[in-house]
Amino acid sequence: MEAQKDRLKDLISHAKEYGFVFPSSEIYDGLAATYDYGQMGAELKNNIKLYWWKSMVQLHENIVGLDSAIFMHPTTWKASGHVDAFNDPLIDNKDSKKRYRADVLLEDHIEKLRQKIEKEVEKGRKRFGESFDEVQFRVTNPNVLRNQEKIENIEKRMKNALEKNDLEGVRQLIIDLEIVCPISGSKNWTEVRQFNLMFSTELGSVAGDASTVYLRPETAQGIFVNFLNVQKSGRMKIPFGIAQIGKAFRNEIVARQFIFRMREFEQMEMQFFVRPGEEMKWYEFWKNLRTKWHKNLGLGDELYRFHDHLKLAHYANAACDIEFNFPMGFKELEGIHSRTDFDLKQHEQHSGRKLQFFDPELNQSYVPFVVETSVGLDRMFLAVLSAAYQEEQLEDNTTRVVLKIPPVLAPYKAAILPLVKKDGLPEKAKEIISSLQLEYNVQYDEKDSIGKRYRRQDAIGTPFSITVDHQTLEDNTVTIRDRDTMDQERITLDQLQNVIYQKASWTSVLGALVQ
Repeated sequence: MEAQKDRLKDLISHAKEYGFVFPSSEIYDGLAATYDYGQMGAELKNNIKLYWWKSMVQLHENIVGLDSAIFMHPTTWKASGHVDAFNDPLIDNKDSKKRYRADVLLEDHIEKLRQKIEKEVEKGRKRFGESFDEVQFRVTNPNVLRNQEKIENIEKRMKNALEKNDLEGVRQLIIDLEIVCPISGSKNWTEVRQFNLMFSTELGSVAGDASTVYLRPETAQGIFVNFLNVQKSGRMKIPFGIAQIGKAFRNEIVARQFIFRMREFEQMEMQFFVRPGEEMKWYEFWKNLRTKWHKNLGLGDELYRFHDHLKLAHYANAACDIEFNFPMGFKELEGIHSRTDFDLKQHEQHSGRKLQFFDPELNQSYVPFVVETSVGLDRMFLAVLSAAYQEEQLEDNTTRVVLKIPPVLAPYKAAILPLVKKDGLPEKAKEIISSLQLEYNVQYDEKDSIGKRYRRQDAIGTPFSITVDHQTLEDNTVTIRDRDTMDQERITLDQLQNVIYQKASWTSVLGALVQ
């Protein structure tokens, strides 16, 4: 865990130094749990959005996009259940005066037990070598079985307590497990209390209950209230989906771990409307397709795992998370939920409007069921950055810090580097930039030695560095350097577009997702 904490610190430091993420309002000593995306971060973030949008909307004829307002009629949140049920169970440590989410304390404890199991498996793998049977080891090793039994017992008690809203039961489980405060090291806990996460504000010039509105805590409700608008104007037929990228706001009392949990964040959500009774088929479909989407980036299949929810939300009949191995351990990256017809029926009831679809094949009207995929954009950003960040020991005993960002997501696809700042090389370099920049975001860099410039491009994740030298003026060839291998190759300018296209075009990454 110490190594993971250090890695997160290194990542935060690198993100600030190279213009990816800055603490918000830093000149005023910052504002807790808010961050600004710098010049590199804004590019990476936009590219992640594009990857999601193109694969979700562009590749599916039956999925369309939406951009709904942040402010919505306050009855929206009464209908959705957020006014009454959007709570976190919080517990305070009396000695450190720090506040924690009770369920997260328990999940962290469970994760430590899982790590013990993985260490035991790793020891077995080293001991038995090629003859190691991992499946057999997991079902027979006493230490693995003992820790697995502990996990199952904790999860059972936790699920029962959360489902019954038994806050004292949650507190008792924390005490029984002897969970200590990470700051004070003590077990001196208060009772567990529920805390509503919505930000409220006043609309208009007169204060009072009548003018209270909320900053949306999720983007999904903007889709549900526009269900009929989109369906009718787009002549959509079931099954169809509505996708949206937008800001959401939650008054997280326990916001930490860099951009993983913030009070202002961005979601990429798609609500898929299906016939009642077919929701589980589509739930499995989207579980598989969303996993494929993540793994298609090549960050490493071993960094992902599934986690079925212990406690289902009030609207769901099935839910799971795609978890990612962040520097803080495995945490939720994306949720896939079968939301039933809860949301549309609630909005029907509270608005007095029918939100139904007439199915000509069945010759009947019904309220569709919904399967949701919801990925946090900021978490996706952190996943890409943490997987990409590497410190490499080179053959000449020097080290380099490199961001091996998937080329299609990299802020700059190529850097154009004149070997010297004279003899017409800068002018030739800028000609090359002009030939590339209509298709790709590229950077011109002439400061420092060529070696230092390579290192700088490695540190921001630029896949290709293109050096313009005196030979370029003679025969129109350049040296192109690959970020990951550091191999260099001499190619003609005519080949340049194609070399970049092979690795960094949308076609190169989206092709594998075409159904």
